[in-house]
Amino acid sequence: MTRYKMTLEYDGTNLIGWQENLDGPSVQSVLMDAFEKFSGLRPTIFGAGRTDSGVHAVCMTAHFDLEPDYDADTIMRALNFYLMHEPVSVLSCEIVDDDFHARFSCTARHYKYVVLNRSAPPVLEKKRVWWVPQKLDVAAMRAAAKKIVGLHDFTSFRAVHCQAKSPIKTLDQLDITVDGDHIIFELSARSFLHHMVRNIVGTLIEIGLNKPYDIDEIFAAKDRTVAGPAAPAAGLYFIRASYPTND
Repeated sequence: MTRYKMTLEYDGTNLIGWQENLDGPSVQSVLMDAFEKFSGLRPTIFGAGRTDSGVHAVCMTAHFDLEPDYDADTIMRALNFYLMHEPVSVLSCEIVDDDFHARFSCTARHYKYVVLNRSAPPVLEKKRVWWVPQKLDVAAMRAAAKKIVGLHDFTSFRAVHCQAKSPIKTLDQLDITVDGDHIIFELSARSFLHHMVRNIVGTLIEIGLNKPYDIDEIFAAKDRTVAGPAAPAAGLYFIRASYPTND
């Protein structure tokens, strides 16, 4: 049995997320279908993160085990052949040690969220950004973001059905940059709660619209209803996963 590591990019618009289930095509199911077509095998594929429906990935790390062995480049080329008409692409594939695990070996996960802040709606970027036509107060959002970085109880920013054992997380990075009409949120942490990124961004956008949200009060309340609404999935991207050997 050989363990392989691969990196993927995907457009999550028409996918139900990472996890395979009966509700529709997922990243896992699309990949496993491609494996079955070229090898007759259907290995379980483990990802660094379990992105939700509509969320995209620029460089998602995954791993799987196969027997018999295949050349890693052959796997990449074969998968991409059968993924030709799917919103998933294999960027690289390599053989790794048996103790590598895409999820459990990961030391940090990096996301970005893209907001299009202009009066005209998007055409080319539809389903890939959150369009907010009202002018946003970036300075106010940055001031609030500074209070979110660090070790906190993120109960107010987790989905009500989140299954994580603890709401205590350390957010290592929350930067907000402006590039023309785009406002980009970059977030990094070892792990995130369900919908944590989208709930944080949604709350910051409310603050940017001069809504009366106070970050200290939101943390203290430990109540999801006190924070702002979740940002749409379309603007969220999994950027990369960090491991002990690459960062």
